[in-house]
Amino acid sequence: MSDNTESIKTEKQALNLDEAIAKGWEIPDFTIKEIRDAIPSHCFRIDTFRSFGYVLHDFFFVALLMYGASKIDTLSSPYIRFVLWATYSVLQGIVGTGLWVIGHECGHQAFSPSKTINNSVGIIIHSLLLVPYYSWKISHSKHHKSNGHLYNDMVYVPRTRSHRKLGPKEEDHELDGPHSALMESPIVETAKIFRLVVFGWVCYVLLDVTGKRPKKTWTSHFNFNCHIFEEHNYADFVKSNIGLAVAISGLVCAGQIYGSMTVMKYYVFPYLFVNCWLVLITYLQHTDSAIPRYSPNVWNFQRGAALTVDRSYGPILNHFHHHISDTHVAHHFFSNMPHYHAVEATKHIKKVLGKHYMSDDTPILQALYKSYRECKFIEDEGDVRFLKN
Repeated sequence: MSDNTESIKTEKQALNLDEAIAKGWEIPDFTIKEIRDAIPSHCFRIDTFRSFGYVLHDFFFVALLMYGASKIDTLSSPYIRFVLWATYSVLQGIVGTGLWVIGHECGHQAFSPSKTINNSVGIIIHSLLLVPYYSWKISHSKHHKSNGHLYNDMVYVPRTRSHRKLGPKEEDHELDGPHSALMESPIVETAKIFRLVVFGWVCYVLLDVTGKRPKKTWTSHFNFNCHIFEEHNYADFVKSNIGLAVAISGLVCAGQIYGSMTVMKYYVFPYLFVNCWLVLITYLQHTDSAIPRYSPNVWNFQRGAALTVDRSYGPILNHFHHHISDTHVAHHFFSNMPHYHAVEATKHIKKVLGKHYMSDDTPILQALYKSYRECKFIEDEGDVRFLKN
C-alpha cells in the first residue's frame, strides 16, 4: 500500500461519519474537470441575442396578460371579476418568475459575454421586481461558493439540535427530537408552510432569516455593515438601493395616476406570487432529508455543488421558469452556463455523478409538505449530517 493511500485511509478514519454510514452515503470523489470534460463545449457558449430573445418572450407575455386584464373590470359579475383577477395574478406570477430567473442569470454573467450588458439588464429586471440586484448578487455568489457547507452557506442553513433546544442527543432514543402533537399537526404545519412561502423571500432579504447563525448584528441586504458585504462592495450596494428607489417611485407615481387598487391588481398581487415561486423553488432545491451537509473536513466545491435536487414542475412551468428547477444541479456546477444549454448539460452531468446525481419526481406540493416536516434540524456533531424532524 502506498504512503498516499495509507494517508487517505487514516484521514477517513479520523472523520466522524456515523450518519453517513447509517444512511449508506458515500462521499464522492469526482472532480470539476471530469464533469466539465463530459459536457460539450457549445453548452458554455453565451449568445447575447438569444438571451435577449428570452427577455422579449417574457415581456411579451407580461404585456399580453396585462392587456387581457384590462378587460376584466368591464364585466358586470363581481364573482367572475374576482376569479379572473386571481387567475391573472397566478399567471403573471409565473411569467414574472421567468423574468426573475433572467435577472439572476445576469448576476451570474451568463446572459452575455459583456459584463456591462449583464449588469444593465440585471439591475433593470431585478429592480422592477423589487430585488436589490447587486446586493443579492453578492450574497448569492457566496451561496454558490459554499453550497452544502455546514457553516459557510448563505441560505437555508439548517439549525442544529442545540440551537433548537431539543435536548441532548443521548436522551433522544429516536434521534429526531421531541415532538408536539399540536405543533406538528397537519393544520399547524400547513400554516407554517404558508408563512414560509408567502413571506420567506421578504424576510430573507430584510432579515436573513434562513442564513448563518449566530448573528452579531442586523444581517440584511440593506445593511452594509454585516457579513454579506465587504468594503469594495459599497458602490454596488448603493446602486442596488438606487435601482429599488427608482422602481418604488415609479409604483408610487402609478398609484397617484391610476389609483392604488389598480397598482395592487396589476403589480402587487402578481409580485407576491413571484415571491412564492421563488421560495418554493429554492427551498425544494436545497431542502430534503436525503441531502447531507458537509463539515470543512469533508466539503469541497464539487461535493457541495452536487448537494441540490433537480425537480420538474412540468413542461409548461419548466419552460416559463427557464428550467431553473429541473437543471439546478448543472447550475450549481457551472453558474455561468446559459439556461438554454442546461437541459443538454444535465444529461451529461448525470453520467458522471451517477448515484450522486439527485432528482425527485414527487408531486411538488407533496414534496414541500414532506420536506418541511422531515427537515427541522441537524445534529451538533459529525462531518456528514442529515436533516431530521
